[in-house]
Amino acid sequence: MPEVKAIVRILGRDLNGYKKIAAALKDIKGVNLNLAYAILNALKIDPRIRLGQLSDSQVAEIERALKNPQSVRIPSWMFNRRKDLEEGIDKHLYESDLIFQVKMDIEREKRIGSWRGIRHALGLKVRGQRTRTTGRKGQTIGVRKSAK
Repeated sequence: MPEVKAIVRILGRDLNGYKKIAAALKDIKGVNLNLAYAILNALKIDPRIRLGQLSDSQVAEIERALKNPQSVRIPSWMFNRRKDLEEGIDKHLYESDLIFQVKMDIEREKRIGSWRGIRHALGLKVRGQRTRTTGRKGQTIGVRKSAK
């Protein structure tokens, strides 16, 4: 059995080398299980082996495919940023870039005064959930028993 590296660094993130490849890639913010399997299938890498068993060239190949998923023919509907408002192109973001872009989207919604922006600004639920009993912040309020 080949030697397993305990930690593998991909996209600036230390990943557990003992996990299977798809599960380990899922630990990168912006990569879900479907995208991980799609990239592994495109690169013809067996998803059942451990991440630490990969050679350095395979790890570099995975990192290259993650940075540019179009190069390995991943369909654009799998990207997390389709038709970006500023650039108008399909792209996929990871880690801090993704977090920053989501924050900028929320700030833009607040600035233009859309319904979602107002809900974000008030700290209320944004996606149509009920608010009568859930989503309360602060001290819990129970039912007061009458003194007999």
